[in-house]
Amino acid sequence: MNKLNMLLLAGFLAFSGCTTIMISNSVKKPAYTYLALGDSYTIGEAVPLKSSFPYQLAAQLTASGTDVTEPKIIATTGWTTGELIEAINNSDLRSKQYDIVTLLIGVNNQYRGQSPDTYRQEFIQLLDTAVKFAGGNKKHVFVLSIPDWGVTPFAAGRDKAQIAREIADFNLINRLETEKAGINYVDITPISKQATNDASLTADDGLHPSAKMYGLWVKALAPVVNPNLK
Repeated sequence: MNKLNMLLLAGFLAFSGCTTIMISNSVKKPAYTYLALGDSYTIGEAVPLKSSFPYQLAAQLTASGTDVTEPKIIATTGWTTGELIEAINNSDLRSKQYDIVTLLIGVNNQYRGQSPDTYRQEFIQLLDTAVKFAGGNKKHVFVLSIPDWGVTPFAAGRDKAQIAREIADFNLINRLETEKAGINYVDITPISKQATNDASLTADDGLHPSAKMYGLWVKALAPVVNPNLK
């Protein structure tokens, strides 16, 4: 083989090697799957679905380089812990697993005057269920505290101090049980109270969070979620 042919062959092999490396590096990791469990605060009552906190969280994580699929949501306005448990048991998702699971539940237990002891029992059950959905990985489960709806126009004429105390009692339960289980906890209640002086943080129905408020929740939640997925 003459010198010219040898140089051409060497160049071809080098080019082929570079091409192979480029193809290998272009393979993308599958996107993380996400299950959101809750009530009206999870479905984003009174705002477009994609303005809800699960959709905003998925979008923000994806924008930061952690690809997340469209969230699967098990939530309905008005649900208590008991009703969420029943809905999960009646769903076709019990055998499925997800990379991210969020849980936000309890405001309707408080609103309906239900027993904190019952809430504790059912919340513990939901924590266990959330961990199972996460394939047993507690690092991939994220609990959010209950917002204080007493600061919204809907609470006008009610005892706002009592609402705040009761919400705090339920949040004490979910925080202690979450921490005892070794699961991530994000306290968004102080953020919810900002609606006291900022009407733009409440949706047009005068009760539920606006898209802007959900964005503030996600700002607190995403930095907890992202490192736990690594």
